[in-house]
Amino acid sequence: MTSNPPTTAPRVRVSISDAVATVRIDRPPANAFDPALITELLGALEPLRTDPDVRCIVIRGTGRFFVAGADIAVMRELTEQTQHAMRPWVEVARLLETAPKPVLAAINGHALGGGAELALACDMRVMTSSATIGFPEMGLGLFPGAGGSQRLPRLLGAHRAKLLMINGDRLPAERALRIGLVDEVVPDAEFDSRIAELARSFAAKPTRTIGLLKRIVEQGRELPIEQALDVEFTAVLELITTADTAEGLQAFLDKRAPLFTGR
Repeated sequence: MTSNPPTTAPRVRVSISDAVATVRIDRPPANAFDPALITELLGALEPLRTDPDVRCIVIRGTGRFFVAGADIAVMRELTEQTQHAMRPWVEVARLLETAPKPVLAAINGHALGGGAELALACDMRVMTSSATIGFPEMGLGLFPGAGGSQRLPRLLGAHRAKLLMINGDRLPAERALRIGLVDEVVPDAEFDSRIAELARSFAAKPTRTIGLLKRIVEQGRELPIEQALDVEFTAVLELITTADTAEGLQAFLDKRAPLFTGR
């Protein structure tokens, strides 16, 4: 977490190219979030989730930071009103987590506190080699309260997740990769090109199938296996009505590469 100077214009920049929407958080010096930035992000992400021409979402920061966490200038007001004002950061993460298309966290710089929590909500986390990631809230007398205390144990297991949060560890990229906190580490000079390559690859896949897969994994993980299998089969019945499933099977028979449209 860090403190940003007062600003009236938090910035979120969206660019769309080749079915990939890149959402850049640009609030110098550290991309710390406050209620205004949260509102802007919610407004930017909602239409991207439902736009059929957007088949992959990339979220990243600018400069040396992905997101440094919550703005301490706001958080130091220890009131319920402040907590409710910052709470929609959880909604930003849920928009990414439940998006019916692949979401890539391009961790271009340090991802700390709420920034690391945001990355946890994405389908893939790719980190530049010079960045760090971690949950330093304990040093402020806090714990990760924007999804981290729930998502991190599900990703790494309860024991390791608790230790990371209790110790407030700030992990270098290679250690984050070793423990499974991120999926790939890329040298700084190759980072942008690798992100573009991965995003294009995701966008070329059967996006609606990916959306269905994401949905049933989330719905089924807390259910008894018999109920989870029913959830799966219901999705299969929906899946076989899609154009991409028909295209994938026909392409296999034709011995050619499929051309998916996300429909």
